[in-house]
Amino acid sequence: MAGLQAIKYERGNLQVLDQLRLPHEFVYDDVSTCEEAFDCIKAMRVRGAPAIAIVAALALAVELEHKKDGAVTKEDVVKYINARLDYLMGSRPTAVDLSNAIKLLKKKSQDAATASTIDQTQASAEVRKTFIEVAEKILEDDLTSNLAIGRYGAEYLRRQQMPVVTPIDHNEQLRYFTTSPPGTQGAPDSTYRKLSVLTHCNTGSLATSGHGTALGIIRSLHKMNYLDHAYCTETRPYNQGSRLTAFELVYENIPSTLITDSMAGALFARKKTEKNISAVIVGADRVARNGDTANKIGTYTLAVLAKAHGIKFVVAAPTTSIDLETESGVFIKIEDRAKTELTQITGAVVGKDGKVNVNNTARVAIADQRIDVWNPSFDVTPHDLIDAIITERGEVVRSPKGTFDFKTIMPERWKAQVEKEDLNSLAVQTPMSEESTQFPMEHI
Repeated sequence: MAGLQAIKYERGNLQVLDQLRLPHEFVYDDVSTCEEAFDCIKAMRVRGAPAIAIVAALALAVELEHKKDGAVTKEDVVKYINARLDYLMGSRPTAVDLSNAIKLLKKKSQDAATASTIDQTQASAEVRKTFIEVAEKILEDDLTSNLAIGRYGAEYLRRQQMPVVTPIDHNEQLRYFTTSPPGTQGAPDSTYRKLSVLTHCNTGSLATSGHGTALGIIRSLHKMNYLDHAYCTETRPYNQGSRLTAFELVYENIPSTLITDSMAGALFARKKTEKNISAVIVGADRVARNGDTANKIGTYTLAVLAKAHGIKFVVAAPTTSIDLETESGVFIKIEDRAKTELTQITGAVVGKDGKVNVNNTARVAIADQRIDVWNPSFDVTPHDLIDAIITERGEVVRSPKGTFDFKTIMPERWKAQVEKEDLNSLAVQTPMSEESTQFPMEHI
């Protein structure tokens, strides 16, 4: 395999890697209907905000390529598209990438129908073709965005490093890099300590079209020779860090260590100086207008710990994950997952010889099955704990006033969504009640 791919696509055919079977097995599921895509997303066989949006869009593209809509008029094709997209939105309501993709696909489909003045058969074909091309562009753009996020993030973190002025022990040279100081031209090169980082959940190739967001920054740091070591949390309750991120880091030969979620504070206290731990880098399921960020449960805790230890807390997110219509994190809907994700676990059986037998799996209880469980998928990190949000259009840093301004990197969306709202003052949001945040999920 040339590289890790969560999604394999060619027009009319979509395959999605079953990430529940990683790291021991590579199994791709054929996804030819929206129902199959919904199930993949809901059961978390595919996960990660960008990948969810891509799978939903491409699944409907496959249906349309095979004319499963059965429509004979352009109006009926648009009606079918809108209904299928509304259905897919229910698979993961927290993911703003999905809602943004759905809005775009609906608009482009309607525009194609409105612009088409040819006969109904050709007009229907034109609407289908437009949808398919837009869905494929979402896939293409995501990879381009990830590579840019990786580059911007690596350079942001490099600029936080201070040059080393003391002599370097010959045996320690591999822990340093030499380059020109940031923002200089013609100045002599300086020497810097390589930096170490901690990441949470999974934000790499398996969560996107490729390269990744937060893990993409780590990949870029490694490729640019700035990285000393990467730490990843196991990421309870679903272990996406130990099952997926650890797998990706090993696969890419990146120096890395797995820790439990509860070890982060001890890691910072004991290893910050020794390993030059400079940042916690996480992804985002949704970023509110003020910078509040929803991400996998445990992210908020890491932000508090990073603040206490003087470590940068960085969010890596494409602009598609920034929700300008949601004013702050109190309006972000948080899903609750099944209790069995905390009380049971499935895995390949380890034989007496210590080898993993992928053909023999078992589900075991790891807690008293009678205990009540609270299992939210995400938490919201307040913007004042975040130092920078890295996007494909550059970095947005927290101002001295503790605020984030996305207007400079998203002027058109800001004008259309924020300034229009300010002028009209029509929509008044209220925080969601605890009851309204429930999102029942099937047992996995």
